[in-house]
Amino acid sequence: MLKILIPTLMLMPTAWLTPPKWLWPTALLHSLTIAMISLSWLKNLSETGWSCLNLYMATDPLSTPLLVLTCWLLPLMILASQSHMAPEPLNRQRMYITLLTSLQLFLIMAFGATEIIMFYIMFEATLIPTLILITRWGNQTQRLNAGTYFLFYTLAGSLPLLVALLLLQNTTGTLSLLTLQYSNPAPLTTYADKLWWTACLLAFLVKMPLYGVHLWLPKAHVEAPVAGSMVLAAVLLKLGGYGMMRMLVTLEPLTKELSYPFIIFALWGVIMTGSICLRQTDLKSLIAYSSVSHMGLVVGGILIQTPWGFSGALILMVAHGLTSSALFCLANTNYERTHSRTMILARGMQMLLPLMTSWWFIASLANLALPPLPNLMGELMILTSLFNWSYWTIALTGAGTLITAAYSLYMFLMTQRGPVPSHILALEPSHTREHLLMALHLLPLTLLILKPELIWGWTS
Repeated sequence: MLKILIPTLMLMPTAWLTPPKWLWPTALLHSLTIAMISLSWLKNLSETGWSCLNLYMATDPLSTPLLVLTCWLLPLMILASQSHMAPEPLNRQRMYITLLTSLQLFLIMAFGATEIIMFYIMFEATLIPTLILITRWGNQTQRLNAGTYFLFYTLAGSLPLLVALLLLQNTTGTLSLLTLQYSNPAPLTTYADKLWWTACLLAFLVKMPLYGVHLWLPKAHVEAPVAGSMVLAAVLLKLGGYGMMRMLVTLEPLTKELSYPFIIFALWGVIMTGSICLRQTDLKSLIAYSSVSHMGLVVGGILIQTPWGFSGALILMVAHGLTSSALFCLANTNYERTHSRTMILARGMQMLLPLMTSWWFIASLANLALPPLPNLMGELMILTSLFNWSYWTIALTGAGTLITAAYSLYMFLMTQRGPVPSHILALEPSHTREHLLMALHLLPLTLLILKPELIWGWTS
């Protein structure tokens, strides 16, 4: 653990002490080294499932893929932000890199925590850097509004969780993830217990976000700078799913009945947000809503509590992290050239940037879950486990996948095909940096086809 945490911590003084010319290359190489070292976590040889164990932190097959995803994303965020941060004053660039690093630090400690209270504190701490990123470096005038939405939705959900955790500490005497699953489950019978159950899951459902409490997400995504969108889509939404998987072990007898409304909301949300995607004009908004619909499937997979559902949810979370982050990077390369996120104003990109079109194509196909990719593997496992649980879910999930395919292709055709608008006169060519960025997103995704057991979680 420390061999990752200490270099991450040292990236902060590095960002402040590096000479200006070397600021971005140094930060990038440093974070890439951390990402490479983090791959060693995937080799888990312990009998118990827990490894890298110390007093406060540990990794197990559930948290390892998410930890590696977190570490993998920092160099990509630095790569993506380089161009639009170039005109800023130097100390702001240094501050920006420091914020991204602190975000990674909190996320590693959240995913690695063995104590639920530590997980909760880190879960909350990620709010601060993200909020500063959205409200300080956001593109549009609405960014303060978006920051307020983001803050209050997340806080309103997670304060009941703190009370619920303190109650749990009082009844069981421990909050350690290592021992909590073996403690005697309380006979949850009273009305208050049902409120406690809801309080435990509400924070994570808002973070996921569940359809109905998802209003902060499109706002935050649309207003955030590219690194903000990437880390929101790729890692912060996964905190919700990870927290749910960890908490459900302790909520055992109640979940069977109480999870019905949430599963219904989640599956209804898959269809609703998919339909919203079909009539979006704003590119980033479309990708943001598609995140909500994918996360709806994940919520469904987690709440029915079968090994297949859990496994599918974890696979889909990792695959969606890479895919939607890639889509946000692509949307950003378009935005940096045309200075507009409206899809109708930036059509026919295939004529101007043909190589970018191939990246768009691969990312769109990954988004609609093309057969060999992990996206399909996760979706299929969730669909199968939901179908086993109730035959009726096939109508909702089937319609959901159909709509997903429709809006992914719609997005690709709207941005890449068609006539080039007359107001686009001279565009910058695509840079090596952008192609490297896309390759580093989509290569891990395609390589996971060859060894999917890395992200299977507990079932492997």
